[in-house]
Amino acid sequence: MSAARTVMIVEDEPKLARLIADYLAADNLASQWIADGTQVEPAVRAHPPQLVLLDLMLPGRDGLSICKDLRQFTDVPIIMVTARVEEVDRLLGLEIGADDYICKPFSPRELVARVKALLRRVDRAASVSRFARLVVYEERHQAQLDGRTLDLTPVEFRLLNTLRSEPGRIFSRNRLLANLYPDHRVVTDRTVDSHVKNLRRKLAAAAAGEDLIRSIYGVGYRLEL
Repeated sequence: MSAARTVMIVEDEPKLARLIADYLAADNLASQWIADGTQVEPAVRAHPPQLVLLDLMLPGRDGLSICKDLRQFTDVPIIMVTARVEEVDRLLGLEIGADDYICKPFSPRELVARVKALLRRVDRAASVSRFARLVVYEERHQAQLDGRTLDLTPVEFRLLNTLRSEPGRIFSRNRLLANLYPDHRVVTDRTVDSHVKNLRRKLAAAAAGEDLIRSIYGVGYRLEL
């Protein structure tokens, strides 16, 4: 792992946070410590880490609500940390968007192993698309087409990420809607069409006018690279 990688430790117990930081440093991973739940979202926006260790019980805000809010604008890997075993089912639920969890008390070595495994998984996902025209960095919420960085909104990024997950597949509007809004808000088909129109325009600007999203009448959309 590169020393440039930073793990955000969201933990209100100073001794435990320092212990985790020491073990991460031993594996060449930098860390940033935050003890108050209200400070997490601004910190992630200002200086995006490569992974977040997010305690469930925090002063200010709880880890579940923080995780849900982070998923509104970033795909940074999140490992939830909890001392409440009864919360495990909720932590694994798709509605909060966590990637993994670990229960207290835990072995610091096991925690570091989980962190490294998740970072490797993210690296593999990025490397698969690096050879294509479209390069997607899910943990950074960024995408490039033909070497040009795309200026995408969070919804447009999720739309593009869904379409590129299975190139050539036709995605129905309902399927796209299910992936666009983590909070499952009620929107119309026209909302999807509007986002597709904006995304198509941005892709065309990066690809010399080429139209990469094909509309299949009465069915949906597919990405053609």
